[in-house]
Amino acid sequence: MEVIIATHNLHKLREIRKMLKELKHIDFTSFHDYPSYIPLEEVGQSFEENALLKAMQVTETLGAWAISDDSGLVVPALKGAPGVYSARYAGKAPSDLENRKKLLEDMQGFDGMSRSAYFECSLAITGPEGLKKTFKGICQGYISTEERGKNGFGYDPIFIKNDYSQTFAELSESIKNRISHRRKAMDKALLFFEQMTQH
Repeated sequence: MEVIIATHNLHKLREIRKMLKELKHIDFTSFHDYPSYIPLEEVGQSFEENALLKAMQVTETLGAWAISDDSGLVVPALKGAPGVYSARYAGKAPSDLENRKKLLEDMQGFDGMSRSAYFECSLAITGPEGLKKTFKGICQGYISTEERGKNGFGYDPIFIKNDYSQTFAELSESIKNRISHRRKAMDKALLFFEQMTQH
């Protein structure tokens, strides 16, 4: 059985592959195996909507099972920003560094609870026979006042999970992958895959 991981993002792909490695009976491929495939633009109003749109397009176009992730950072004090615009918060095609810099600038003068934030991940699984499932994971924490750490990607150097003192970028990959929003969503997806392949 083939399942296409609907992403070009190498960091995200690596994380997802590691989390799915126990499903040895499934052949996980990605957009890198389909170089001519052009994914649609993310136009959804929520992470769940974006994840579902991406997965459905893959299934409809390539006739295969797909798993898609849409995730980002939500800061309640900024009315939910960056939210679904997390990857393009600082403009059309910004670097991770530019996005983090803009967020830190936007949060100058914020302290205490107003620095609260959470990562949200929505995973969607779609199949050729019309199956659509979504799974959500959330990781609560807050935004640091400066960048710390060299691991991870995206907003990891400025996000600290509640009950931790290190940013996601200071944690080892194995610890981050055990406690992250993506892990929480993926645990639910793994259970679904296991149940599905038992029938």
